[in-house]
Amino acid sequence: MPAEPTQARRFSKARAAQSYALLEDYVELIDDLLTATGEARATDIARRLGVSHATVVKTIGRLKREGLATSLPYRGVFLTPAGETLANKSRARHRLVVAVLTAIGVPPEAAEQDAEGLEHHISPATLRAFAAFLKKQP
Repeated sequence: MPAEPTQARRFSKARAAQSYALLEDYVELIDDLLTATGEARATDIARRLGVSHATVVKTIGRLKREGLATSLPYRGVFLTPAGETLANKSRARHRLVVAVLTAIGVPPEAAEQDAEGLEHHISPATLRAFAAFLKKQP
């Protein structure tokens, strides 16, 4: 069993990642919707995430407080430059995790589903190792 401070640090890191994962999922989806349709409405976000409209409105408020998004009445949600940066980083992590999982034989759909959880909790050191692993692949 690890020392108490070590174990507490690990659990703290996991809790912080879980809290931030929600924001990453939202900005990535908002960016996808803006790219595909030109708008990201709360109703569309709720349907795609499988959550209630009220949950989306609450989370959009958090995105705005964090400086990641803005919204206009009757126009939907837009990302700030910081939100766009976060969406791009999250998407790149997701793609890297999917690439490694499929490289080791995980079926594509399972890799996509598993990456949704892994991408938010993986360390920069592990991401670098994943990228190095993929470079060695034929």
